[in-house]
Order: sequence, then C-alpha cells, then structure tokens
Amino acid sequence: MVTISLAQLQERLGRDLQPHGERPARRDLTGVHISELDDPTPYLGGGELLLTTGIPVAGTDEHVRRYVGRLVDHGVAALGLGLGAGTDHVPPHLADACREAGLALLIVPDGTPFLQVSRSYWDLVSRTEQADFAANLGLQTSLARAATRPAAAASVVKALAEALGGWAAYLPADGSPESLWPPTESRVLPKLREETARLNLAGTHAAATFPLLGTDVVEYSIVAGRRTAGFLAVGAGRSLRPSDRQLMLTGCMLLSITAQQDWELRRANAILGGTTATMLLHGYIDAARLAAAELGLPPFTERVRVLAVTGDQVDLLSTEELADVIAAMATREDAAELRRSIRRSSLRCTFDGLSYLVLAEQNDESNAEPDGSTGQGWSGRGSAAVPGPGLPPTARPARFAAAVSGPVPLGQVSGSVLEVGRACRRASPGQLVPVENMLDPRAEAWVDALKGYPRADLLETVRCYLRHRGQWETTARDLQLHRNSLRHRIEIASRLIDEDLDDPDVAANLWLAMRGVTAQPVQPV
Repeated sequence: MVTISLAQLQERLGRDLQPHGERPARRDLTGVHISELDDPTPYLGGGELLLTTGIPVAGTDEHVRRYVGRLVDHGVAALGLGLGAGTDHVPPHLADACREAGLALLIVPDGTPFLQVSRSYWDLVSRTEQADFAANLGLQTSLARAATRPAAAASVVKALAEALGGWAAYLPADGSPESLWPPTESRVLPKLREETARLNLAGTHAAATFPLLGTDVVEYSIVAGRRTAGFLAVGAGRSLRPSDRQLMLTGCMLLSITAQQDWELRRANAILGGTTATMLLHGYIDAARLAAAELGLPPFTERVRVLAVTGDQVDLLSTEELADVIAAMATREDAAELRRSIRRSSLRCTFDGLSYLVLAEQNDESNAEPDGSTGQGWSGRGSAAVPGPGLPPTARPARFAAAVSGPVPLGQVSGSVLEVGRACRRASPGQLVPVENMLDPRAEAWVDALKGYPRADLLETVRCYLRHRGQWETTARDLQLHRNSLRHRIEIASRLIDEDLDDPDVAANLWLAMRGVTAQPVQPV
C-alpha cells in the first residue's frame, strides 16, 4: 500500500492546511475522513486525517478531552479543524487537549473546502503509485536482464541487493559455492547456512523470516520442477514494501528458471559424457579420446581411478549428490579430495546394474589439500558417516555401496572394471571398498612385448590360450593351428615375458591387461 505522510500533504496544500502551534512530527496517513459525529471511531481504521467543522468540540472541556482521547486511542493521525462554518478560531481547550494527548492539530482556513484536502491526498496517492510502478518496472527489467548474463544467479543476487539497499545471498542446495552481494557481508554466510538447515525448507515452496546479526532476513526456497535448487535470502536495508516483496518473488522465479536450464544442460552433458565413459570402460580408448574432443570434454589424464556404485535408484542421484554420498563413506582424510574428483568428472555411465565414474588422477600438487596433505589412499570405512543437512533423504549413504580402484593407466581401465564391479557388489550398504593393486605392474610391459613380436600374432594366441584355460586342443582348433605350432608360440610368449603362462597369478594379470588392447594382425614371416 502506498504511504503518504502528513508533511507531504501539507506541502501540497500550502496555506490551505496549516499546523496549529508547533509543526507536528512526521506521521503517515492512511486516508482523509470527514465527520461531525461525537464518536466517529467506528468508521475509522486508524491513521487518518479527520476533518471537522467543530461541532464535536463545541462542548465542555471534559467533553473535548474525551473526544480527543477517543481519537488518539483509535490511532487517528491528525485532526483538521475547518474555520468559517460556525467556528472562527481554535478553541483553547481543544488546543490544550490535543497538545496533552499528542494529537496533531491542523487548520483548514475559511474558504478552503474539505473536498480540496481530500482530493489533494488521493492525487498524491495516485502520483506515488505511478512512480512506484515505474520504478518497480525498471527494477523488474534489471532483474530479467541479470538472469541473461553468464553468471545468472550471481547477477540476480547483485541486482536484488542493490534494489533493496541491503544484501542478498543464494545458497545452492547441492553445496556448490554461494553467491553473495555485497561481498563485504560474508559474515552472514555461516549463520545463514545454520538457519537454512534448521528451517528445513528443502522440497517446499515456502518462505521464512528470522533475525540474523541484527537484521530481519526473508528466505525463500527455490524449487525447479520437483527439486529444491537452492535458497534465496535477503536482508533489506529498509522496511519492505509490497513492491519489494513482488521484486523478491520475481528474483525467485528467475533463479528457478536459471536452475532448470542449468539442470537441462547438465543432463545433456551427462548423456554425452556417458557415451564417452562407456567407450572408455570397454577399452575403446582412441574412440573415447576422439569423442571427448568432439564434445568439448576435458582431455583424459594418463592415469585414472574407476568408481562403481550400487544402490536403489543410484542413477537418479546428481553427480553432486553422489559426490556427497561417497565422501560420507570415505575416511576423513580422503573425503574432500574424493568429493572434488567426483564433482570434476564428466565421465559417468551405467551398465550391468552399476553406476560407474572415471575419475581423473591429478598430480600431487593439484591433489594437495589446504593443510598440505595429498588425500591419497582412499581406504574405506565400515559404516557411513552422517551426511550434512543438505543431503536429501533419498541420498543417504547407508542406501548405497561402492568400490574405487587405485590409479591405473588408461589402457588398463577396461580390465579393472570387472574387479571393481565385483568388489562393489560384495560391499555392505554404506561401505566404500578400496580396490588397490589389481594388476601386476609388469602386466602392461608383458602385453607390449607380446604385441611387438613381428613373426606371429602372439597377443591373440595368448588371449585365446588363456580364454580356454590352457586347453591345447580347444585353443588350437579355435586358432586353426596345429597343436605343435600352438605349443611353439606359447613357448616363445613365455620366454618374452619371462613367466609361466600356466601360473594363475600371471594368467589373471595378463588377461586383465589384454582386455583393453586390440589385437593387431600380422603376417607370419
């Protein structure tokens, strides 16, 4: 509602509305009302300028005091006495009663109709409403333009804070960095996080108000679709008007649209990243590199970790939620780096009922934590830690199990998938199982030696021999070789790698290492 002050009305009317005695203190008016009733309060709502020709104040001193007292008790802002219609001057007992009760007394001179006072008031209201509408329209436009900028959430927060003369903050529900304007108000963020968690507005189209460091704060939940995207909090630098609240609702709507667009973009990127991850996990490394380059994904690191996760509706978790779930299962030393690695990964896919992520293995310097530790090891814990308040109930760690490999070369990724998947299925709910040293470090060199032999395809020969578990007849028939030729090739292969292919450990490591390598046909010499 538009507010017009008594001072504004006096300035507008000039000599047609003059204070009697001292100029009254600043008071806001809700309207102008004319009444000659002895008790007009049943027809008043409070805050009015009451105009009278003096009929109600023609009695005794006591009668006038009771009349003034009723007006004050009902919240009347001021009393205007019209001269010339039976009253030629201000009665002294009326002036005294108004002064003692704190009621502003004004004079409408002879010849000035009450209609002029009333019309002036409503004219001011109309002009103010138009000005507020124009200003609000300009602010709404500024907010809409802010939402089109690259950092849309931060731009909306800044525009809203500047429009309200205070501060504004957006807290994403996924735990990503907050947007705050002005930055000098960063002291509010810790308390704001606590209040947001305590109020538990997630999943609702709700708003709340609460005091924070001496400021009244209004907070809204930002819901996009059926999910909570974040929370908008505003600490205005002044009393809020209805137009201010409308402005905040516009900010909420724009943040909701921005969040929905961001999720749709992430969903599209997830599909593209999933295709690349599937090729990588199946051993098509060159094809995966080409796809990543075409899709604008970051280049692969030479060594990666493979993470497998199982659990009810694990595919519905966002990457950020999954990062929090897995970090809650890890040891305290490993949780921070593991969470960052998962959030950085764009390579996620699902097959055989498990959700797989390929995590880049950074160098020691980029892995370093603020305290100087590197966060290596990734040992699991038997029971899940209690998640933070922002983690939705559907993403509680106890509902999921996971396994993560140690660093492996890209060529051995496909070979590690089977072992990581098995470990994941064996893990108890709420447990993260580390899978270290899956392959003998010599296995990659063994494969290179077999692949580089020029006189025969030893790689495919050994692959077939191991697939048939050392059965000479079956292997020779599959390769269309004479059994003696097969024996000769296996002897050469054993000498090249200086190991017995019938040794179960050698056979297992060599088999896994060869799964990511495509055979290169050669012509016997």
